[in-house]
Amino acid sequence: MPNLRWPVVLFDLDGTLANSIDLVIASYQAAFASIGRTVSRDVALHWIGETLRQTYAREAPDHGPGMEVVYRAYYADHVDQISGYPGMPELLASLTDAGAVIGVVTAKRREVALITMRQAGVEGLVELLGAMEDTTAHKPDPEPLLAAAAKLGVTPEACVYVGDAVHDVMAAKAAGMAVIAVTWGAGLPDELAALAPDVMVGDAAELARALMN
Repeated sequence: MPNLRWPVVLFDLDGTLANSIDLVIASYQAAFASIGRTVSRDVALHWIGETLRQTYAREAPDHGPGMEVVYRAYYADHVDQISGYPGMPELLASLTDAGAVIGVVTAKRREVALITMRQAGVEGLVELLGAMEDTTAHKPDPEPLLAAAAKLGVTPEACVYVGDAVHDVMAAKAAGMAVIAVTWGAGLPDELAALAPDVMVGDAAELARALMN
């Protein structure tokens, strides 16, 4: 039986458990097209990890509510484009078998997060889902991660957060949690490395070795 380095493993969703980055970007682009603006992939990548409300309040404050409607409609119409990442469902099952408590902390609304988890093949493998509705502040603020730890009745030091975006690393560090950055999602490796995560990994096998001895 492998030994766990942390008893609680919290995961980001988009770009970490769910291969949904292309759909997220296309949904952003559809929303901005509705107000006559174009958005490049490189720009949109840096928004991943925020709530839609955060992004639109900064980027298009006069159009936010309508753009959220367009984004969500586009996303809902194309959820069949979401898949999982190789080895991740199996890793979650192995962590559970080893005695870990598994959670997801995401900026998505709960309903959309559940659909995304189903498409990624990880629904039913997670004990806790922390979603946008659960806190008033959101990543990179630590509140969502601290709320998840509190719900599980553990200290932040007992947790590791696994994510793909700079917002994930920043939130985990602010929460006092260990953080593992994965390089298969939205974050650029150089930008992730600059934030000094505890570990950086490139696939599920590397992640398994980082989480279990």
